Amino acid sequence: MTSANQILAITRMFSPSVFRELANSGRSPLFADLYRLTPDVSARLSDKSTVGDAFELAFRQLRRSGARSEYVYRSALTHNVLLGKHSLNTASMLTEFAVGNSKADMAVLNGTSSVYEIKSERDSLSRLKAQIADYRRVFARVYVIAGENHIDDVIAHTDPNVGVLSLARWNRIRTIREANEDPGALCPLAIFDSSRRNEAQAILDALDIEVPDLPNTQIHQAMRALFEPLEAAVVHELWLNTLKQTRSLASLTQFIESLPHSLRASALAVKIRKGDRTRVIRAVNTPIEKAKHWGDEQSCITHIFEGSNLS
Repeated sequence: MTSANQILAITRMFSPSVFRELANSGRSPLFADLYRLTPDVSARLSDKSTVGDAFELAFRQLRRSGARSEYVYRSALTHNVLLGKHSLNTASMLTEFAVGNSKADMAVLNGTSSVYEIKSERDSLSRLKAQIADYRRVFARVYVIAGENHIDDVIAHTDPNVGVLSLARWNRIRTIREANEDPGALCPLAIFDSSRRNEAQAILDALDIEVPDLPNTQIHQAMRALFEPLEAAVVHELWLNTLKQTRSLASLTQFIESLPHSLRASALAVKIRKGDRTRVIRAVNTPIEKAKHWGDEQSCITHIFEGSNLS
C-alpha cells in the first residue's frame, strides 16, 4: 500500500511548479526531491528508465481509487473530451478561468462552451452552489465531475440542468446526468467581465458597435455598458468564436504529442514560452539516474509537506 506521504509527493510531481522548473531550466530539483520520497516508484524503474518513465509510473500510482487528486480528473477530461472527442485544431481549453468569484477548473470551447467543476474524493462541496451559479452566467453547459463519494449529494443539491459525471475508472468518464444547454440564459455582462479587452473589442467589432474615444481609465466601463443590452445567445456565439482564436492551443499539437500521456494535462494548463518546449522534452528524456541528482545542490524536501497548497 502506498503511504500517504508518498501519495502527497506523487501528487506534487504533477504540480505547475515542477513543470515550470522543467521548462525554465530543463531540470527540476523539486522533482528530484519528490522522486527520492517515492520508493514505490523508484524501486520499479531500471537504470535505463527516463524521467518520462518515472512520471508515467507515478501517475499509475496516483490514479488508483482513493488516491485520485484533481490532476487525475483533469487528465481524464483532457484525454477523453479535449483530445478524445475533439482536437487542438478544433477546440480550445481554459483552465483556472476566472468567472465571478469562482475559478473554473476546466472549460472546453468547441461548437459550444462546456465548463467542468472537479470535486475529487478529497474535495468539499461547500462552495459548489456558488460556483455553479457563477458558471451558469458564462458557459452554455455546466458539468460537475465528482468522486463516487460525492455523486448522490451533487445530484441532490444541483439543478437538473447541471450535468453530473463520475470517473468510473481513471480514464473512463461516466455520464450520470447530461447538461442542458441554454445560451439565451447567459449574462452578457458576466461574459464581458471574463474576457480580455481585445476579446471584448472583437465582439463589439463583429456587431458593428463603435467604442467611444475615451481615456484608458474610462474605456472599460464604456465597453461594459455597451454589452449590457446585447442578446445573450449572440454574445455567447461571438465570444466562443473569439476565444477559440485568442486562446487557441493548435500550436501545441506537436509538443503535446512528444510528451508522456501523464504530462499532457500539465502541458496544456501551464503557460510556457515556445522556446521552453525543447527543454521540457529534453528533461523528460533524461535518464532517471542523472535526474535524481538535480536536487543535490539545494534540497527542497523541507518545504514539500508545508501547508496544503500543491501549486
